[in-house]
Amino acid sequence: MSGPSTPVSHSIDAEGIGWITFDDPAGRANIFNPATQAALRSAVLALAAEPVRAVVVLSAKEKIFIAGADLGWLAGLADDQAATQAARAGQELFGLLAGFKVPVVCAIHGACAGGGYELALACTWRIASEARETVIGLPEVGLGLIPGWGGCTRLPRLIGARAAVEHILKAALVPAAAARAAGLVDELVPAAELLARARAAARRLADEGAPVRPVPDPVGPDFFSDQRQLALTRRRGQPAPLAVLEAVEKSAGLPLAAALDLEATLFGGVAAGEIAKNFIHVFFLKEAARKLTVDGWFPPVADAPPPKPFRTIGVIGAGVMGSGIAQWCAMHGFGVILCDSSKEAIERGVAVIRELFAEAVKRGKVTGDQAHRMTGGIGITTSLEDFEICDLVIEAVVEDVAAKQKVFAELSRLVTPDCLLASNTSALPIEELAATAVNPGRVVGLHFFNPVSRMPLVELVLSPHTTRATAERALAFVKALGKSAVICKSAPGFLVTRVLFFYLNEACRLWEQGVPAEVIDRAMRDWGWPMGPLRLIDEVGVDVTDFIYGEMQHYFPDRFVRSAICGRLLAAGLKGRKNGAGAGFYDYTDGRETLNPALADFSPAAAVAMAAAVIQELLNGVLIAETRRVLAEGVLRTADEADFALLMGAGFPAIRGGLLHSAKG
Repeated sequence: MSGPSTPVSHSIDAEGIGWITFDDPAGRANIFNPATQAALRSAVLALAAEPVRAVVVLSAKEKIFIAGADLGWLAGLADDQAATQAARAGQELFGLLAGFKVPVVCAIHGACAGGGYELALACTWRIASEARETVIGLPEVGLGLIPGWGGCTRLPRLIGARAAVEHILKAALVPAAAARAAGLVDELVPAAELLARARAAARRLADEGAPVRPVPDPVGPDFFSDQRQLALTRRRGQPAPLAVLEAVEKSAGLPLAAALDLEATLFGGVAAGEIAKNFIHVFFLKEAARKLTVDGWFPPVADAPPPKPFRTIGVIGAGVMGSGIAQWCAMHGFGVILCDSSKEAIERGVAVIRELFAEAVKRGKVTGDQAHRMTGGIGITTSLEDFEICDLVIEAVVEDVAAKQKVFAELSRLVTPDCLLASNTSALPIEELAATAVNPGRVVGLHFFNPVSRMPLVELVLSPHTTRATAERALAFVKALGKSAVICKSAPGFLVTRVLFFYLNEACRLWEQGVPAEVIDRAMRDWGWPMGPLRLIDEVGVDVTDFIYGEMQHYFPDRFVRSAICGRLLAAGLKGRKNGAGAGFYDYTDGRETLNPALADFSPAAAVAMAAAVIQELLNGVLIAETRRVLAEGVLRTADEADFALLMGAGFPAIRGGLLHSAKG
């Protein structure tokens, strides 16, 4: 029996069943690295030398089966040869389980990701607990990688090429019930019964042998070409999806050893590439954000109690942002009161909330009954006096300093002394808004991004008066909403709005100089952005964009020269893509998206040719320069935080790893 100090131990019970247990003493999660692989090899070889009837593989962690490979280790592989060898070593290790002398049962409880599921695929039988924390899958493509320890080879042979490709390219972990329905696992059992059911399966397989599985149906002749076209469209510039398709298509009909060799070679090619390393860098940025604290912004406090959680959230303003915030808070278990100045505005806000919950039901985030109950639980009012029971109030009214100051003055009179006050402003300095508030130390910025239900970032903005206790409670709230926070010092535009609108304004200036809209947008899409800057203006709203241009010119008169085109479009009634229709730089009539022919009325007399590389360098250069100014002013603490915020809040392409990260190259 191996000792408990190793990441993988083994034992044999009185019935002759061998047990392999993952429980890394150095961390909360089990991950594959050279030490774990060596320990697993030792455990397998030790049991192979014993007269065991069957083997069960399991984890002793509460919420993690195996979280996959150590990404730091993978990112450090020197070249494609080293990466290919790492894949072959993992395949050979799992091959010891696949070819073991007796049946091997994999008992899965908790997250079973990447290499963890590839280990499960090498086992004879897979059992998963029904627990919420049990999620299963192959997320490698989302990290710029491909499954390289047998996933691209064994999964198609288990569930068919079509289902396997769809699962691998989706790059998501699925709940245990969905995994069972898809054939990823063989049994679904209550968590409390997992060990007993695994033992029973081991006994049964020891007596009856491995099950005979049906051969999956082949795919149609156009399946892989269609999938390649989708990958080129949806994951522009990413080699991993194409490598997955090549691995699955070419390995069909090959002997297992040859298929695994092809998979390892393809893994080596993508794992050593710049894009995979960039995706892994983004993963670590997300991990750092998950662990974010307010330390560094405030003096340390010894033995401070945990922040007091909020119960009831007041939201002022039933427009798109206020309604979105109210719906998201309700969906995450908070009591909510939504306020606006008129019943008509409230009714429009409630209609938006119902639409958002309908979308959440459609996406499987909540059930219909839950959505109905949550919608009904949102209180509505036209009086701020009803906020006396709230312990956090978020204002989402028009972007006007005087209007927001009026709100904070009234709130200070009505709410309890320990009620926090927050603004959803996207650009206005918090200290200006809080000038009328009693106890401005309890005022903070919580800048959500539109649409709230889709955008993961919240800028948590600290004024010079915001206290540590306020910041800690606000940060805990953001995390409770399932959002990621970046902490900013109050300044005009904070980070994302300021940097992004310098970039958008420069794109408008290029257009005013004669560079066609489609040329500008295509250049930035080809570089990796999900949409070009002029198309993004339509999405944000021409009216919103023009307003923020005015704010940027007000706060940065020496450096921001406001372009004129958005104001001219607005004067002509062209507001962009409002509610899925309308027109701006593009026309969205009848659900189509075409260049707006009305642009010809505003265009310069002659088009100017400009190479894509020149456009990319110019516009990205504006982003880089302004972000560096923001950091120099102390608005954010680190370049990594700035990169994370622009990835999550502005759509900066993850294939580049982050704005300043890419600028280093």
